[in-house]
Amino acid sequence: MMPFKLSVLLLVLAVVTALVTAQRRRPASRTNDEWNYRDGADRVNMRGVANLTQVLDDWRFDILTQMKGLLQNDHQSLLPEYSRIQPLSEALDDLYKEFNALKERLGDLTEKFTAIEAFIDEVKASRSTNNNNGPAPAPAPGPASGPNQRPGGRRVLRKKTTTST
Repeated sequence: MMPFKLSVLLLVLAVVTALVTAQRRRPASRTNDEWNYRDGADRVNMRGVANLTQVLDDWRFDILTQMKGLLQNDHQSLLPEYSRIQPLSEALDDLYKEFNALKERLGDLTEKFTAIEAFIDEVKASRSTNNNNGPAPAPAPGPASGPNQRPGGRRVLRKKTTTST
């Protein structure tokens, strides 16, 4: 029995040695471990590729539909509960307060610009009617009198041009 085991062991050792030497004699492949996508392209089953593409597209549609449904109907199962994360919860609260303050400020500015736009439209309309009607009418008497008086009580000062001869 022992000589049989020894002969099997020697046979296995000889086969392994032959495989190792054959592997060393094989010429090294000259690829850079890059996949050659053109190799075997003529043997591709286009029907199988189309079927695989259809299956993947169906999976994508199903996954996106389920995610959309979960986000619309049961978003708490997907998103974390932010109130448990105290610093994040405070940051979100501060951000919400700042956003509301900015909305209020934007509303105030919109009201102010509406008044300014109305005033500018009136000035443009009066200028266009003055230009169409000829010389400007005399200014209405105001609280402060002066030759170059503007609305709001401001004077327009113009430099006197001096001619030197």
